[in-house]
Amino acid sequence: MPRQTLDDSRLHPAIRDKVENLHADIVHNVNAAALSNPVLVVGMAGNPHCRRARRLLEEAAIPFHYLGYGSYLAEWRPRGALKAWTGWPTFPMVFVKGNLIGGAADLERLIKSGEIKRLLGE
Repeated sequence: MPRQTLDDSRLHPAIRDKVENLHADIVHNVNAAALSNPVLVVGMAGNPHCRRARRLLEEAAIPFHYLGYGSYLAEWRPRGALKAWTGWPTFPMVFVKGNLIGGAADLERLIKSGEIKRLLGE
């Protein structure tokens, strides 16, 4: 079953453009980075889970690209657009080969099981 989102027909025409284009630049940047980097970590300053994800990848000698967007008090609105786009409620957001695999705990499970190597085609 696909993730539920409010149907466009239920948006008043006066706000439709705002909803469709709210922080479209950040969504475009993350999407492009996810598609052009084997591993992408999207995070924020001050978040220990974001640091943990990067540390896990470094310890596993898996190269990755990192995009950071603000901190707990800064850039929370653009991060909200990423949450709406992905449906993932927290940071970090870890992408492997363009697919969202979850956060730091999910990444750790993939590394420990060796599945990350399979996903990367190694």
